[in-house]
Amino acid sequence: MNFIWEEEVWPGFTWDAATLLVPLAQARMKQGKLLGSMARLGFDLRQGAELEALTEEIIKSSEIEGETLSEVNIRSSIAWRLGMEAVPPEDRRSEGVVAIALDAATHFALPLTEERLCGWHAALFPSGYSSIAKIKVGGWREDRAGPMRVVSGPIGRERVHYVAPPAERVGREMARFFNWYNGAEANDGLIRAGLAHLWFVAIHPFDDGNGRIGRAIVEHALARDEGIGQRFYGISAEIRRQRQGYYDALERAGRGGLEVTAWLRWFLECYGRAIDAAEETLAETHRRAEFWQHHAKEAFNPRQKAILVRLLDRFEGNLTARKWALLGKCSIDTAQRDIQDLVARDILLRNPGGSKNTSYRLRLSST
Repeated sequence: MNFIWEEEVWPGFTWDAATLLVPLAQARMKQGKLLGSMARLGFDLRQGAELEALTEEIIKSSEIEGETLSEVNIRSSIAWRLGMEAVPPEDRRSEGVVAIALDAATHFALPLTEERLCGWHAALFPSGYSSIAKIKVGGWREDRAGPMRVVSGPIGRERVHYVAPPAERVGREMARFFNWYNGAEANDGLIRAGLAHLWFVAIHPFDDGNGRIGRAIVEHALARDEGIGQRFYGISAEIRRQRQGYYDALERAGRGGLEVTAWLRWFLECYGRAIDAAEETLAETHRRAEFWQHHAKEAFNPRQKAILVRLLDRFEGNLTARKWALLGKCSIDTAQRDIQDLVARDILLRNPGGSKNTSYRLRLSST
């Protein structure tokens, strides 16, 4: 079986529009609903939602490749670039991946070029190394160690999932990709985003980082489709949740000829689930905003305010006096006084249970 780039009429992708009609319509409906909800938010809430979405997108895109980034550093770097923090971060790695994400999202009207993607690649690998291996940074691969292969399994018993076009073809292949991507397109923007990702990773133009840059291209395509520079959702978080399905879908597409209906259907359904997740995040954003608006005239000491922020931000488990003391770095007695003050003001509610298991929850507008 040929790899996709070995097909005689490559890259002449085809698909069954009728099969994609329903998932495409569902994805568009969800997209419209989310963007409409975001348009009704105030500036601060929209910016907060963008911060959350970009942070998750960057963290999860790296996790797909087995790399863990510092959420604190990523969030701080994004907040600084969005003007939400005054002190610039110092972590080069975080700065690089954040720069890629924001360039893809905010400069969606600019074309993709070799210079731009090579800049993204250099930002992704500021040390010139991938793990302990030195790689060519900021330029197309040269295959000095042999053909570019996607493999898994232990050394000596590797399973080959994909073999990319030889290095001498990469420049021509990428020129053809840029020509298509930057030109006029008659197809739906979501279809275009799915095709762009498949086409780019099929070429696999870099020594490493192709998946992450391919997903940044998706974000660029989606931002261009929507015509706004703010990202309120990211597809990488949903891909991370179904990582094996993502790899399987790409592998099947890479070996399955130029009929790519199955890949596009998988992409559209994944996109729809990403929007669903963003709707949940939006609901949490509304919940936090309503809480602080309702209690705008309340006075809280620094411990109370900090721990209330934690409770509103996906706090796991039950809140007890012991947990309060740990979070607030105070004594149990002080924690009890803080808690009872909030109970008396009807901000915290006591959960059912005996004195040894006393726990509390926030009173929200829906409680």
